[in-house]
Amino acid sequence: MSRLSALFAQTRAEGRGALIVYVTAGDPDLETTREVVLAAERGGADAVELGIPFSDPLADGPVIQAASFRALQGGTTVRGVLRCLAEIRERSQLPIAFMSCINPLLHMGLDEFAAAAGAAGGDGVLVTDLPPSESSEWVRIAAQHHLETIFLVAPSSTEARIESAVELTTGFVYCVARPGVTGTRDELPADLAALVQRIRARTDKPIAVGFGVSQPEHVRQVCAVADGAVVGSAVVRVVAEGDPQGARDRVERFVAELAAGVSAS
Repeated sequence: MSRLSALFAQTRAEGRGALIVYVTAGDPDLETTREVVLAAERGGADAVELGIPFSDPLADGPVIQAASFRALQGGTTVRGVLRCLAEIRERSQLPIAFMSCINPLLHMGLDEFAAAAGAAGGDGVLVTDLPPSESSEWVRIAAQHHLETIFLVAPSSTEARIESAVELTTGFVYCVARPGVTGTRDELPADLAALVQRIRARTDKPIAVGFGVSQPEHVRQVCAVADGAVVGSAVVRVVAEGDPQGARDRVERFVAELAAGVSAS
């Protein structure tokens, strides 16, 4: 059983949701990223999405865009991110999935990336701009290298898109809470539970909700209707809001606050 599958089996048995945090790899440098991921685990994160920075992101809001820019300016590469994960694996078995646009993977080569990602200890990959209808080659390659696939479902997704996304997902279905790009919000959409139920009607695979989830109360609300909550921009902002040396402690404290919301009760 993969680390992701084992995680969701455990959290379901415990009657709670999973807290998944997103970290932009290389912001401000990969050494800080390594320590931030480990700090997130100490704070109570159940899994991490490790974002591969890209110059032209399609789904990222201003906070993550800025983090990706800083990472690229600092010289972060795909191979560097893979080495960072390998270093994390020397100290942690936390489930970790990559989040990326397709172009960096194509530039490296899908098969080469998947082989390296699996060897480094990656558990899955979410390719944000790869629709299910064009993903057959990637799904085949990911399976060969024991990487879970994660696909997006949004409020605008058609029934056919939902069907194909859940069919091809092997890790967890990523439910986009609202239209638009990533970023912190004051409130979650009123129709979020209905969207999760649309997905739930078609699969028993885990469903995690992201985009706009940024507060402990948001995590609590999401975990009442889904299997997990993904917090991205709020964590990235905490990393960037002070000196890099203090990022580890800031993230650990913030994630501990978020983790208080994983119980659906």
